[in-house]
Amino acid sequence: MWSDLESLVEASMQEWKVPGLALAVIQDGEVVLQKGYGVRDTDTGLPVTTDTQFLLCSITKSFTAAGLGLLVDERKLDWDRPVREVLPEFRLHDPVATERLTVRDLLCHHSGLPRHDWIHMPGDLSGTQMLPLLRHLMPNRELRQTFQYSNLGYMVAGAVAERISGQHWEDFTTERLLEPLGFRHFGFTIEALAAADDAARPHAMVGDACVPSPLWPIRTTPGGGINASVTDLAKWARFLLDEGKANGVPLLSARALRDMATPRVHIGRSEYPEIGDSHYGLGLFCENYRGDRTLAHSGSWLGWGTLMTVMPERRAGVVVLTNRAPSAVTSILTCAVLDRISGREPIDWFARFAPKRRQAVAQQAVDRKTREASRHSGTQPSHALDDYVGGYAHPAYGRIDIARDDDRPDGLHWQWRGLGGPLAHRHYDVFTTPEKPTEFYPDNMALTFLYDREGCIDRITAQFEPMVSDIVFQRLAGGDVLDPAFCALCTGIYMHAGRSIDVRRDAKGALSLTIEGKPTQSLMPADGRTFHIAHFEGFRLEFRRPSPGTVDAVIFHEPGGSFLALRATEV
Repeated sequence: MWSDLESLVEASMQEWKVPGLALAVIQDGEVVLQKGYGVRDTDTGLPVTTDTQFLLCSITKSFTAAGLGLLVDERKLDWDRPVREVLPEFRLHDPVATERLTVRDLLCHHSGLPRHDWIHMPGDLSGTQMLPLLRHLMPNRELRQTFQYSNLGYMVAGAVAERISGQHWEDFTTERLLEPLGFRHFGFTIEALAAADDAARPHAMVGDACVPSPLWPIRTTPGGGINASVTDLAKWARFLLDEGKANGVPLLSARALRDMATPRVHIGRSEYPEIGDSHYGLGLFCENYRGDRTLAHSGSWLGWGTLMTVMPERRAGVVVLTNRAPSAVTSILTCAVLDRISGREPIDWFARFAPKRRQAVAQQAVDRKTREASRHSGTQPSHALDDYVGGYAHPAYGRIDIARDDDRPDGLHWQWRGLGGPLAHRHYDVFTTPEKPTEFYPDNMALTFLYDREGCIDRITAQFEPMVSDIVFQRLAGGDVLDPAFCALCTGIYMHAGRSIDVRRDAKGALSLTIEGKPTQSLMPADGRTFHIAHFEGFRLEFRRPSPGTVDAVIFHEPGGSFLALRATEV
């Protein structure tokens, strides 16, 4: 039965340029095939074995859901328990969703939040650091309105497991699931993967070339961070087929497993009639293949593509792990195996997908030309480049720093959470990031610089999450306003139209403003020599400094215009 499968594996790896692959097949509840193909690393040429560890990516979500199922079995948790009852500090932008979001909503991607993956993809923040950022992320749908895949949601689900169990998620998952199932080659970080004796390395696609890429961390670990071998993952697939038993002993109740496998949220309909509608359960995709029910989860990350599928009624399963950016190979091999196990005439999925791959490669050049054609050539930035230099921040996405590029006197450079590079001027006040296909990087992302009524550059917008409005990074305070000596020069009495204006400095060095007959207002550093008036949107004060040791006037910038107040002459 499997002789022609070997040639399909080889042809698929060659067509899609997959360096290494591990395959496991389960038939009648037993593993009948486990094999490694190709190399785990194109630099070393070492072969893939059945013990080679791969990053499982989002297949991890099925482990997270099962772990919570154990807590449900123990009556320590209910699927419909509001998250805030377990994590009181949890907040979303929408206060109604904050109170009503349940564990079930997290596990079936029903929170109302789009992905917002660039919160975690730089890999510089832990789950603990990311949790308080969620309140600053804009939703684009109502709670439970539609399916929207969320790695951040599974990060929160992992935090729920930690709070109830009193263990780190990794320790809880190891002790309650992996060790009872007999996992031998596994880990939870790229650091552990790098240290393993037998581990694959990721490979990205640059055009139509497959090249090594760096090991990139997944800090939303409960959403995608497990490393494991095909031998171990085959044990997990058998666990799902055996209704939650480990070596014949109940580990997870059949009821909890049925909860995981029950379609909860409709995702969409496949273009292929053999597959039909797709739903999501709890940590599993619930689909059909040629009339048979399937439970599955795929995984994708920089340089990795994985797929685990089980067909419960036939007690069959397939695991495909690759060290190449996601491709159709995992689906081609899975469908080929299921066709053979089911005794059906195999569908030539290779012939269906190969032309699409070649079209996609050819389309890359067309897309580049289209992108360039949409550029307004011959335009210039509205300001001198030095005016764009500074720091800009968003409460969740962090800080962007813009500097002059040392290697290009007429260029700018951006830096954001460990990522950076030269900016290319696209048109007007829009600059774009470079392409770095072997890294997780916001390639060709437009940074749009905007300015206030006075023409001062005061914010950047960037499309880090395409399902909501551009993320706005406000300019951070900088320049003289942060200099205590300058602030000391600003204090004193100024006059405008016969009314006195008193600027004072408190013990901590902060400035305040009192206009005769009106309450005192705090002044908040803006940029250069300008301060915002607290609680008054659109009102700013700019101190005039004609010489290093003198501040002789203050200029009020208000929605109705700008007004000059001169320092009162001492008598």
